[in-house]
Amino acid sequence: MKSANLTKRQQAVLQFIEDYARAEGRSPTLTEIAKGVGSSAVSTIHKHVQHLMDKGFLERSHGKGNNLVLRGAGGGEDADQGEGREEAHARRPEARNIARMLPFCGDIAAGAPLIPEERAIPLEVPLAIHRERDECFVLRVRGESMVEDAILDGDLVVLQKRSEYRNGDRVAALIDGEEATLKEYRRDGKGVWLIPHNPELSPTCYSPERILVQGLLIGVMRSC
Repeated sequence: MKSANLTKRQQAVLQFIEDYARAEGRSPTLTEIAKGVGSSAVSTIHKHVQHLMDKGFLERSHGKGNNLVLRGAGGGEDADQGEGREEAHARRPEARNIARMLPFCGDIAAGAPLIPEERAIPLEVPLAIHRERDECFVLRVRGESMVEDAILDGDLVVLQKRSEYRNGDRVAALIDGEEATLKEYRRDGKGVWLIPHNPELSPTCYSPERILVQGLLIGVMRSC
C-alpha cells in the first residue's frame, strides 16, 4: 500500500493516528484526530477515516477502547506475526469474502426494545467481523452517542451474547426492559454505568436490576 494513493488530508489523518498511537499507546478518538489535524468537523474526519479503511491503511480492532488500528505494512507472513492464526486468517483478502447469515434484530434506539431473535431477519456478515463466533446478532445504530468510537447513525453493529461482561466493554444494554442503547459498560459500588462516547453526552448510573446487557460489540459494518 502506497500513501501516494491518499489525498493530502488523508495522509495527514493517517500520520496523526500513527504518531498518536505510538505516543499514547492507544488510537485517538475522532475528536482528537480533528483537533490534531486542525479540523472543526468530526463528520469530515469520519469520512477520511472510512476512506483509509476502504483503502486498506486502517482497520477496526474487535475489543475495548478506541477501535482504529494501523494495518501492518507489507502484509504476508510478516504481518501475521504476533497475532493468533484466527486473526491472521481473518485479515487475508480471501477470508474476508466468506460470510454467514446472522439475525438482524432491528434498530438500537432509545424507547424501543430489540426484536426477538425468532422474528429477526437474516443478514449476511463477513467472516472478518464475526470470526465464526457463536451467539452473534446484528443491530442498526440510531443516534450518535458512540461517535468517538467511529460508530455513527445508521451503522450496523455485530454483537455477541456473553455470560459476563467487563468494565470497558461496548455493549447493547436494555434499560428497564424497554429502552435499548449502545454504550460503554462499567460497574462499581454505585451501580452500572452506561457511558456514551460523545462529548455532548454524559454517563448515567443505574441500579444493576434495571440493566440487562444483551451483547458485546465485536464489529461494525459501515452504512451506505
